[in-house]
Amino acid sequence: MRRVIEQRERELAKLLVSYSTRVSKGDVVMICVTGTDALPLAQACVEETLKAGATPLLQFYDPLIQRVLLNFGTEDVFRQIGRIELDVMKKVQVFIGIRGTDNPYELQGIPDAQLKAYSRLVTKPVHLEQRVKRTRWVILRYPNASMAQLAQMSSEEFADFFFEACLVDYARLKRGAEKLKKLMERTSLVRIVGPGTDLEFSIEGIPVVACCGEMNIPDGECFTAPRKQSIEGQVSFNAPTVWEGQPFENVTLVFRRGKVVSAKASTPEQTKALENILDRDSGARHVGEFALGFHPTIKCPMRDILFDEKICGSFHMALGQCYDEAPNGNKSQIHWDLVCIQRSEYGGGEIYFDGKLVRKDGLFLLKELAALNPAM
Repeated sequence: MRRVIEQRERELAKLLVSYSTRVSKGDVVMICVTGTDALPLAQACVEETLKAGATPLLQFYDPLIQRVLLNFGTEDVFRQIGRIELDVMKKVQVFIGIRGTDNPYELQGIPDAQLKAYSRLVTKPVHLEQRVKRTRWVILRYPNASMAQLAQMSSEEFADFFFEACLVDYARLKRGAEKLKKLMERTSLVRIVGPGTDLEFSIEGIPVVACCGEMNIPDGECFTAPRKQSIEGQVSFNAPTVWEGQPFENVTLVFRRGKVVSAKASTPEQTKALENILDRDSGARHVGEFALGFHPTIKCPMRDILFDEKICGSFHMALGQCYDEAPNGNKSQIHWDLVCIQRSEYGGGEIYFDGKLVRKDGLFLLKELAALNPAM
């Protein structure tokens, strides 16, 4: 028997429907759920959608069944799925994605050619091109036992952490983020220095977006994109991550004229998998996003990018597809965020804007940005 919806889930559903996606009367709202653990939150979202006078459209995925599809589906099957899902997505105004998989490594071992075909025929046209660009969308995880294990917390402890992180005062956070946005808009050259990192690139002329609960929950970042061919140097990402079911640690990339020319990870197996991803298409070796994270309560990596890219005192860069809101011309089937934490306990580091030191060891130094620093 499925458990009763708890009050924190109702508060989160209201945030997703009313604040993040601004559901209004007449909207069609796709509520896409992965895993049975997330069904109570999905039910709460359906209730909030109906209260708003909108139409909920529930879509459910089981990771084990999805694995079978990815392993044995042909390109013709993927192409047909892509066409059908794209047709449905074109009828949707709002997308709420709730991911509650039991096993984040469920896709590990699927042949790269299969993942590449699915990305090209389903993920890219349906999500990167249609959903991201043409709907009001928000995505989040669900605090199940799997996530608690990744975070190395008890289930109860993690649930408390999760809801505290998700239910922050985003309107207040956005007021501080807007000041960082304006500073980044005035910036041409960015330099990042730290252990294993000495990187320079230009963000001149690329729009900057402050993210405070509109598309991701939890949230707390300002993102832009490097000018495509401007990145020079080396960067090391110290936050572990999972991509397509494959774990990666200590990813280090070397750039020349904006392109990854050398890449390695912690083990030969990880490095080989990394190279396969970089070879997926011509845009995978270029960067589509650069962002600074500043969520006040997220301080440690947990191998979940929706949390890790918001870690206070971090920055992240995404290999592959750029966002329309901050376009640098890079196109790809992938958008893979890699995170570096620069707080002192993680080795520290510095970020300069046009030669001026703006953040050191994860703390903003400018008075107008002090509100974005974590409480000490």
